[in-house]
Amino acid sequence: MALAVAAVTAASVFLSGCNKGDATPTPVVAVQAEHPTMGAIAKHIPADAVLAPLAQAAISPKITAPVRHFYVQRGSHVKAGQLLAVLENRDLTAAALDNRGAYTTAQAAFATTTQAQVPEEYQKAQLDVAQAKANLDLNQSIVNARKQLFAEGAIPGRDLDTAQAALVQAQAAYDTAAKHLESQKSIARKASLEAAKGQLTSAEGKYQGAEAQVSYSEIRSPISGVVTDRPLFAGETVAAGSTLLTVMDTSVLLAKIHLAQQLAQEMKVGDAATITVPGVADPVPAKVSLISPALDPGSTTVEIWLLVNNKKGDLKVGTPVHASIVGRQMARALTVPRSALLTAQDGSKSVMVVGDDGAAHSKPVSVGITDDGRVQITSGLTAAEMVITSGNYALEEGTKVKVGAAEADDAKKPGTAKE
Repeated sequence: MALAVAAVTAASVFLSGCNKGDATPTPVVAVQAEHPTMGAIAKHIPADAVLAPLAQAAISPKITAPVRHFYVQRGSHVKAGQLLAVLENRDLTAAALDNRGAYTTAQAAFATTTQAQVPEEYQKAQLDVAQAKANLDLNQSIVNARKQLFAEGAIPGRDLDTAQAALVQAQAAYDTAAKHLESQKSIARKASLEAAKGQLTSAEGKYQGAEAQVSYSEIRSPISGVVTDRPLFAGETVAAGSTLLTVMDTSVLLAKIHLAQQLAQEMKVGDAATITVPGVADPVPAKVSLISPALDPGSTTVEIWLLVNNKKGDLKVGTPVHASIVGRQMARALTVPRSALLTAQDGSKSVMVVGDDGAAHSKPVSVGITDDGRVQITSGLTAAEMVITSGNYALEEGTKVKVGAAEADDAKKPGTAKE
């Protein structure tokens, strides 16, 4: 009986040992996971740009002359209309003085013509007509009287003929005086006034031209800003059309960027943005001030201007910067970390979630706005599900997972040092 019990016991131990050797333990993968969050999300559109001034003036003189004096240096702050430099202009000043004298003479001649000569000639023509009319009337009365006397036989016919000849002469004199008055009234008076006005205008134009030449020797700033370039020194000759001074308005800078049309359509003037400047710790706020209405013909992109406040002058023109523009936004969106999103070869999107059975399961999702660190899920996921955010790459469907920090588990193992 004892022998039988021993045999049964040995058989049980043998079978138990065989079962333990054949069983394969189920692997458990350590992952990190979290629930999706509901909150605001905005699309940030990155771009590179170079800072440029809001306004810039490369000031070039219209005349060629030596520089007599500079009133500013590079870095000087100037106001619009401020005198920056004076070119040699003594010859121009003399020419302006000469033309001023000619203009004064023309003014006097115009006053004499309009206030004395023309009125006097017109008045004289009126007096000539009046005198000729009186003489004509007198000769007419004489002829009438002699006709009556000749009819009565009191005078010879020769006296009547003499009176009639005098009447003809008086009529001719009156006609001449009347025509002269008419010409003075309609043509000569107007022509004299126009001629005098023309001479005055010509003299004034020459004087203004000479004054303009003098003004060209005075170099003034067309804008308020800072002098950024002054290549010459006093005494050197500047050629007409060459740059003598450069003034930039750096109180507000522009970051000009080029984006694809699809991205530009998501923006509007006034949208917020930030720029990252080398050497500046914090991002600098900016805003969209211009969206070009036409595509650039060379790159088929849209030019966009960002306004950057630079009242303190900390930012420099020409600095390369990285811009980030706030595009499409949503106040309430279901989002997950960007690391949770998986993209298949066909472009479809999915996430791995931890099921109630403690295993990883793939769920196809649709995405919306993608920010720097998070992505919006528009369908396929709920806030109650646990989404794997780390360790999900190449994770097979149904794999048992353990939610936790993988680095912390490794650190607990003997001989493992956490850096």
